[in-house]
Amino acid sequence: MSTGYNPEFRPNGIEGGIDTNILPWINLPQAPGMSFKPLRASTETSMFTIVIKLDAGTELSGLIYLGAMDMIVLSGTMTYPDGPMSGKLEPGTWGYVPANAKIERLVAEEDTEFLANFYGPVAFLNDDGKSVDSVLTSLDIITAARDRGVTLVPNTLAECMQDRPPAYQGEPQPLAIAGSDSKALVVAAEGVAADVGRSVHPHFIDTRAVPWMENDLVPGMALKILRVSEETGISSMIVRHNGVAGPHYHLGSADFMVLNGYIGYRAGPPEGYGPGVWFYEPAGARHEATQRVGEEDLIYTANVYGPLQFDEGPGTPIAAVQSWMQYKEMADEFGIDLVKNTFSDDASLLAWAPIGSEGARL
Repeated sequence: MSTGYNPEFRPNGIEGGIDTNILPWINLPQAPGMSFKPLRASTETSMFTIVIKLDAGTELSGLIYLGAMDMIVLSGTMTYPDGPMSGKLEPGTWGYVPANAKIERLVAEEDTEFLANFYGPVAFLNDDGKSVDSVLTSLDIITAARDRGVTLVPNTLAECMQDRPPAYQGEPQPLAIAGSDSKALVVAAEGVAADVGRSVHPHFIDTRAVPWMENDLVPGMALKILRVSEETGISSMIVRHNGVAGPHYHLGSADFMVLNGYIGYRAGPPEGYGPGVWFYEPAGARHEATQRVGEEDLIYTANVYGPLQFDEGPGTPIAAVQSWMQYKEMADEFGIDLVKNTFSDDASLLAWAPIGSEGARL
């Protein structure tokens, strides 16, 4: 089999998606009470994506983020009690932790699960709060997955063409949201502003309070834009995808997790992929069409790491390009504040819903 990507864009090796509900929870020795499901890890950039579970009562301290991290809380409640990152995170909260941030304390008030993208390693400090006890890297994620027979999603188009290894043979351990109406994580805005205990914080966004914005490129598609980085071009958002996205290239990579409904994806099953399935699109991936399956709203998280190029089929002229600039313009047009976080040297912009919108400011 060729190690290059199929020129007809029909990969017959490893697809870029994984059902998180069938994966095991893997304990993290340096963080008692914390476990994770491995999804993707890069040896080139050191980035890795995992779903994290914190048992109720777990308290972690002395964490240094050597790279940035973004996350969305899927279930449970946790708090950052101290320091500039202090805040309370409940289901539907999206957060961004800048590189070089130090987390003094992280407390799980109940069993909590969240999807996390780490753009670099995390250092765990000793009790003195200064010396390093251990460092969690992408290589640790790769090793943990390999030791348990879990296949991580491919990082490149060439890897998508490799023979598919045997599926994970262990006992499935579904997410807490499995089988529930996880659409509520990002849809219901009623009463959010009056919720006691939800703090206003530029690092954390209640996605329910951000209004949907229609995307003119794809009729039937709406976005909640959460973060735009003017430095890297990375954009983070929630997508309601009820239309059909026509032919397009991912000039940069992208990842997303289905929260509600089912998505028809490349050579996937006729019933589509449902809640809890996480996908990674390598740079250069192409879709002739992407659409929902069934009548339920298709809602998913999305990190877009580069522009999307739309056309009318292979070899046809470029019809449109969607990049961070268009996402920022869209937010401006809808009156959504994109504000810098409290780390002055970070160029990321975070979304808060404007006062008076259908999703009031927290």
